[in-house]
Amino acid sequence: MLQDLLSLLFPEICYACAAPMARGEKYICTECSVKLPYTDAHVHGATELNTLQQRFWGKVPVRYAFSYLYFRPKGRVQRLLHQLKYKGAHELGEHLGRRYGSLLSDHQYGQQFDLILPVPLHHAKLRRRGYNQSDSFAKGLADAMNLEWNSRILVRNIDTETQTKKSRLDRWQNVEKVFAVKMPEKVKGKRVLLVDDVLTTGATLEACIQSLLDSGCSEVSVATIATAEK
Repeated sequence: MLQDLLSLLFPEICYACAAPMARGEKYICTECSVKLPYTDAHVHGATELNTLQQRFWGKVPVRYAFSYLYFRPKGRVQRLLHQLKYKGAHELGEHLGRRYGSLLSDHQYGQQFDLILPVPLHHAKLRRRGYNQSDSFAKGLADAMNLEWNSRILVRNIDTETQTKKSRLDRWQNVEKVFAVKMPEKVKGKRVLLVDDVLTTGATLEACIQSLLDSGCSEVSVATIATAEK
């Protein structure tokens, strides 16, 4: 009864629409869960029908490319990402990761990877923010898919400028030599699922992928929370 009273007086707020949630709802209300713009990229796998896959053609070899949601300005997904990235809602990242990881497992993708790695933050930015939003999503994916996850293998050596408003060429030059594999023996021969928050031009992911391939992993796939809609 006390819990019911507290829920009535201080209801949890949906991270996507900021409306009070009903009892039993967690992080995202039922209405938003239904209306979120899902990409369904996993349905197409590594085929020409997967438009996310096409963004890496001719740049770096990618086995699978997945994004859970489409990013739309001023929409639900932008609000989710804002809460995750700037408002300390790291538990939201794990929640989204578990949801997407369960979906990927249902389609047998859990058997396609050996190791999940997040795109890292520079240690100075990590210290300021307190957590890595991509790592939160990666951990949720790993939990749901029963896969190994490690946030210390791939490192960012340089604290780059923000990628916002940069051209594709500027983005690539900004991250070309930023990433390194700290423990190459951990990725040698492994099928890696590389995780980030948002896929835009793909420059950051490409730089990470090249570092992983140079360190001996057998193949790299990518998964992000959201992707810019094209």
